[in-house]
Amino acid sequence: MAVSVRNKIWFGTIFLFLLLLLTGGAGIYYTAILKAEAKAVLKDNYESLLYCHEMQQQLDSMTINRGRSLQHFEQALMRQEHNITEHGEDAATGQLRTLFNELKQSDSAHQNLKPIQGEIQRVLFLNMNAIHDKNARAEATAENALTIIIALVAIVFLIAFTFSVNFPSIVTGPILQLSDAIKEISNKNYSHRIYIDNKDEFGSLAAAFNTMAGRLEYFESSNLNKLMFEKARAEAVINSLKDASIGIDKNNIILFSNFQALQLLGLKPGEIVGKTVDEVCANNDLFNFLAKNENTAPFKIVVDNRENYFVREVVEVAQGEGNSKVIVLRNITSFKELDVAKTNFIATISHELKTPLAASDLGLKLLEDERIGKLSDEQKELIQNLKQDNRRILKILSELLNMSQVEAGRIQLDVQQINPMVIIFNALETVAASAREKNIEIVNKIDEQLPAINADAEKSTWVLNNFFTNAIKYSTDGGKIELTVKQENGQIVFSVADNGPGIAPEYVPRLFERYFQVPGSKEKGTGLGL
Repeated sequence: MAVSVRNKIWFGTIFLFLLLLLTGGAGIYYTAILKAEAKAVLKDNYESLLYCHEMQQQLDSMTINRGRSLQHFEQALMRQEHNITEHGEDAATGQLRTLFNELKQSDSAHQNLKPIQGEIQRVLFLNMNAIHDKNARAEATAENALTIIIALVAIVFLIAFTFSVNFPSIVTGPILQLSDAIKEISNKNYSHRIYIDNKDEFGSLAAAFNTMAGRLEYFESSNLNKLMFEKARAEAVINSLKDASIGIDKNNIILFSNFQALQLLGLKPGEIVGKTVDEVCANNDLFNFLAKNENTAPFKIVVDNRENYFVREVVEVAQGEGNSKVIVLRNITSFKELDVAKTNFIATISHELKTPLAASDLGLKLLEDERIGKLSDEQKELIQNLKQDNRRILKILSELLNMSQVEAGRIQLDVQQINPMVIIFNALETVAASAREKNIEIVNKIDEQLPAINADAEKSTWVLNNFFTNAIKYSTDGGKIELTVKQENGQIVFSVADNGPGIAPEYVPRLFERYFQVPGSKEKGTGLGL
């Protein structure tokens, strides 16, 4: 029959209690025996000695007061007669009674008392011998008791010591096995098993643990291939990303780095994946710049002796109570090259076109000279239109040159006091054709009697024109754009609103970055141009 751990502990406690009771009982038993023997000596013999001494004293005082001595002697003799306990004491006490009776019947105080004294000594001798014998028996009993108690104590000590050493292992042994097994499982050693043959709670616990470990081992083996496949697929997806990407979890541990990022950093996967950010920062200056510099301005990296331009983006990913992040490096080298080419092209074409335009303008002036010949009214009107077209083209070329100066950082402002309506009219005239093409209505909400402002009319028109251009680009056909101009806190505020998709709040701080495009935008280009 299986015994539970609870019953084992209970039986062990009862066993120790019985050992203690046995030792205590033996001590109490022999103590009671010694006490009884001592009490018997006092009652049986010691009192007889007292009685005999009393009778001896009364014999010695017989000559002084015979009557009183006989009375006391009689009392002591009677007590002795009631305390006869030893062999031969009865005959001696009877003889003493006979001699005493003869003494009472005699009238002489000087009667020979030696026979009475002899009988008293005989009683004393019998009791003394009895005390000696009983003392010897008591000593033998005490020695036996001491031997037995010492033997019991030694046996109990050995049993208790053995019990105290071995019994705890009944409980602690399986617990230690279970603890070690749990550590093995926590280290993913699912093949570990517990072997406990006891038919108690620990045996049931071991069986349940082994069942659990077996299921975990099966689950681990059945899902390992699936996990490896998913890992390989995730790595393939990460490495297929066009932009260099580095993943960092909420504990600043680097989770992944695709091939493009490794190439830029000049590292191998084992030198970055699984490491902390601080460890990699200490050994790689570029990673230190990417991890700790929050500047979003474009920066240059030389790869294969070729200058490449990148912008840094950080994508936050929620992970429990914290946020992981992915650092993405977008390659804007092509945009940069296009931008430089565009600037150079604009500057070149502007200068080149001015020469033929100046020649054509000179030719028109010569045609107007009457020395060459008179012109009809239709011819004069035609020449005026050609001159206006030349001036318009020259103005456009000047604006293109100014734009190239803006991008080169050499713009010069011509601030004058102007009417805000001039800026509004020029901007609306520029985008009117684009708005008609998409059937977009531009609604004006302009305060009356706007005061003059200090501004560069041409450059201010560029800014407003940029707002209109983006609004038209991202509005649907047949949409509506609102232009609001109002006086506020001593300033003139221009605002352009459209009904397009808008920009998410998290991307608003990046609107003025060069080449920035809102993720997911279907429009192509190099950014908003703000």
